[in-house]
Amino acid sequence: MAMHDRVKIFDTTLRDGEQSAGVLFTERDKLDIAERLAALRVDVIEAGFPAASPIEWRAVRAVAEQVRDASICGLARCVAGDIDAAAQALAGAARPRIHVFVNASDVQLEHQLRRSHAEVLELTRAMIARARRAVSDVEFSPMDATRAERPFLAELVRIAIGAGATTINIPDTVGYALPDHISDLFHYLRAAVPEVEGAVMSFHGQNDLGMASANAVAAIAAGARQVELCVNGIGERAGNTSFEEVVMSIAVHGASMGVYSTVDTKGIYALSQLVQERSGIAVPANKAIVGRNAFRHASGIHQDGVLKHRLNFECIDPADIGHPTGTEIVLGKLSGRTGFAARARALGFDLGGERLTEAFRAFQQVADQKREVSDEDVKTICLAGERAAEQPS
Repeated sequence: MAMHDRVKIFDTTLRDGEQSAGVLFTERDKLDIAERLAALRVDVIEAGFPAASPIEWRAVRAVAEQVRDASICGLARCVAGDIDAAAQALAGAARPRIHVFVNASDVQLEHQLRRSHAEVLELTRAMIARARRAVSDVEFSPMDATRAERPFLAELVRIAIGAGATTINIPDTVGYALPDHISDLFHYLRAAVPEVEGAVMSFHGQNDLGMASANAVAAIAAGARQVELCVNGIGERAGNTSFEEVVMSIAVHGASMGVYSTVDTKGIYALSQLVQERSGIAVPANKAIVGRNAFRHASGIHQDGVLKHRLNFECIDPADIGHPTGTEIVLGKLSGRTGFAARARALGFDLGGERLTEAFRAFQQVADQKREVSDEDVKTICLAGERAAEQPS
């Protein structure tokens, strides 16, 4: 892997993930999740927004002081008080990072921040410099970058780098962009702002159009060497870029893309379960990688294929994410003889010939009435067949 580039994994579950409506992480929750993330070798953990409240400030401070194996990041607006609060909360961190953001699109400048381009450029210069005086690692995000005027965006990035920003993050704040838009924007910035090659380019995506993971992969292909992710894809509105989807996309396709991450993927499933429990947001059954159905096969054709060779219908080995049960055959009305016979055999019934035909016919009658046929149903069917076979003709 020495010839490949490392993509830093920046996890914002504790900050942007907590912006999910109805989510509240306690200090204990933040510590437990942060410690699990660090154990998986995540590069940067955004612990929160210290200026938001005294409780949030204390939670960020606790993570900074106790989690030593990752960079700990605090978010700050381009406001002196925010930056100072972040610096104070992160004072005990082994590797502190301040993440400074400001509105960049004209719609947000006019209707939210209410400042001119010139004012925002000067504000960015001053506040990045202030953050850099406090810590050596400063990230800058021009918010709503994908809807910003490109020449202004390029000037913002140039100013931020000149003031000391070490990471330039390009946020798709309202989940507006498509993958080719992201790719083109990264290529544009790299050409328009040569100085950006001395910083780490990053991508942060929201999932309003369901494009966040695809956009993150497009950004990596276009030169991003950090991606900002949330476990289970939680976050504001429709959620953030999914941690497990992008990490596993790098694991599966990294060699062909010339990139890798240092994340220990075998901890992904347990991490997902922890975040589900602490956030109160259930993982949908069909969620990629960590959903209940991610490795469950219900149709006869798929069951036959995966039983013959797992790679026929799985591009990820469940063991690679630490899945506790792995590939599963789910019996129902679409199941075929192969899947039924395999389950019967696992339960101690070696069916073949006419006995399999009769048992499978009985199984289909049950399956037409139930969403899933249980092991107890299969046992009942097989035992009934054995008793019938023992009867004198």
